[in-house]
Amino acid sequence: MAGDALTALRLALGPGFDLQAVAECPSTNSTLLEAARQGLSAPRLLVADRQTAGRGRLGRAWHSWPGASLTFSLAWPWQGAPLTGLSLAVGAALAEALEPQGQRMRLKWPNDLRLDEAKLGGILIETVLKGDRVQAVVVGVGLNVAEPEADPGQPAAGLQRLDPRWTASTALACVGPALVALLNGWPREGWAGWRTAFEARDALRGLRVQAGALQGTVLGVDGEGALTLRDDAGGLHAVAAGEVSVRSMEG
Repeated sequence: MAGDALTALRLALGPGFDLQAVAECPSTNSTLLEAARQGLSAPRLLVADRQTAGRGRLGRAWHSWPGASLTFSLAWPWQGAPLTGLSLAVGAALAEALEPQGQRMRLKWPNDLRLDEAKLGGILIETVLKGDRVQAVVVGVGLNVAEPEADPGQPAAGLQRLDPRWTASTALACVGPALVALLNGWPREGWAGWRTAFEARDALRGLRVQAGALQGTVLGVDGEGALTLRDDAGGLHAVAAGEVSVRSMEG
């Protein structure tokens, strides 16, 4: 990550913000989780050119390459606001920052960014508890910058498909302040303040999907951030984030 880009980002984030950049680490989320367990007095952002043990949702590996991807995590001291819908709101904030027009970037519940029906990135949110109280939240983000190699089983896209001038540094400068603004405003706005933004980019709405043992048509997301399905018998089901994986049953 270029030094001048980090300097500019530090200025944009303001005082009292800890920004760190490393060439390599096992996982930015794991590193910040450990730091948060030791006590976190201020927000901390860690960006790595390469992760050797990057993690995605449900224990999946997340791969990154210097210059070709952006991987970072943001650790945030938590003040008790509900976490409902946070991963969906993070996706909406990223999409609005990267492509304000909203023409090609969509959000696949619960934590994927898609570009032209291909995976652009993912979000992993983890918490540090003290007793039964959330002490800190770590928001991990992985974005493809360069166009990945074609994989018919898992189509993927990079930001440079939108504009070849995108780099990891410019992407971080774009989304970093957007995520800080979201988290600063979360105690006031919560999921209700971001629901409309997510719905405008909802990639699954109207599709038939399978969610675990359930099959049905996606009606959208509800006030708790759950995916709402109507099955073939007309029954309604709310699928909570983290409970199941969702795959489209349409081409």
